[in-house]
Amino acid sequence: MLTLERLRADHADALLAFERENREYFARTVPDRGDAYFADFTARLEALLAEQDAGICHFHVVLSGEGRLVGRVNLVDVEDGCAELGYRVGEKAAGKGVATAAVAQMCQMAGAAYGLTSLVAITTLDNLASRAVLERNGFAVVEHITIDGRPGIRCRRPHLGH
Repeated sequence: MLTLERLRADHADALLAFERENREYFARTVPDRGDAYFADFTARLEALLAEQDAGICHFHVVLSGEGRLVGRVNLVDVEDGCAELGYRVGEKAAGKGVATAAVAQMCQMAGAAYGLTSLVAITTLDNLASRAVLERNGFAVVEHITIDGRPGIRCRRPHLGH
């Protein structure tokens, strides 16, 4: 059973370890966060928590049934009942339905806890796993875009759970 927890300061050590452990894995499909992200991690986390407190974003960690941090699911740029969904699951949890389940929980939470009515998400065309997660969770392609010079899509999911 997966659990989504709203990001808190006491997640810092586990989150930093997760990002370090999966840095190379993530860089295969999404742009690398860069060395500055890790060097300035504490300041970055404080900034994220301030954005969350202001209601601009909602950041979450994904915990396994054993309480281990296995992923992240975030809602950013909250405005007019909509937010952009972002997610990442660590290599050890990949391919096991974790992202699909975490996104499903976030879609429910987005409506029920945050009062959102729709979500958007982007992914590259070659990221088949991410595209499958979005499709399984009711997202539909609304636009073809370019992401860091690569072909991609923007998807939308209306009708969030309340």
